Amino acid sequence: MAVNDSLPDTLCPISRAESIVGDRWTVLVLRELFMGSHRYDEILAQTGGTPQMVAARLKSLEADGLVERRLYNERPKRYEYHLTAKGEAFYPVVMALRAWGETWCKSPEEGLAVNMTHKNCNHSAGLGPLCDHCGEVLRREDLISQPQDAYAAERQARREAFKAK
Repeated sequence: MAVNDSLPDTLCPISRAESIVGDRWTVLVLRELFMGSHRYDEILAQTGGTPQMVAARLKSLEADGLVERRLYNERPKRYEYHLTAKGEAFYPVVMALRAWGETWCKSPEEGLAVNMTHKNCNHSAGLGPLCDHCGEVLRREDLISQPQDAYAAERQARREAFKAK
C-alpha cells in the first residue's frame, strides 16, 4: 500500500479515507496500536501479517500522519510506533468495526472479545457509540478494556508462536 502523493481524483471523503486505511492489514495494525502494542514484533505477531506487509503498513501510516516512530534503543536502532492525533481520530471507526463484528460475525454464545467499562459511570459500555448504561458518547480515554479470557489466551498463543519462530 503506497502513499498517494498525487492530487485525489475524487472529492468523495470515503474514497479518500479508503485509500489510506482501506485494507485488512492496515486496520489490524491500527487495532494493535489502539490495544497498546507499540513495538514492531508485537504488532507483527498479533496481526499475522508478513514482516514486509506490516513494515509497509507502518511506513505508510507514518507517511500519512497517523503514526509516529519513537526511538527506544540506540544500538541497534529500534523504534516504537505511536498514534498521532490523526491516528487517534480513527478510534470511532475501530469501535464501529468492533460493534459490527460482534453483532454480525460471531455467535452470541462466544460473548464479547473485549469487555469495555465506562469510567464515567463504572458500568459496561456495550458496543457504542453511546454507553449502554448512561448514554454518554464513548471516548477512548473514558474506557477500560478487559479482554475475555479466551481472547487473552488467543493473543498469548500468538505471542508464543511468534517467539518460537
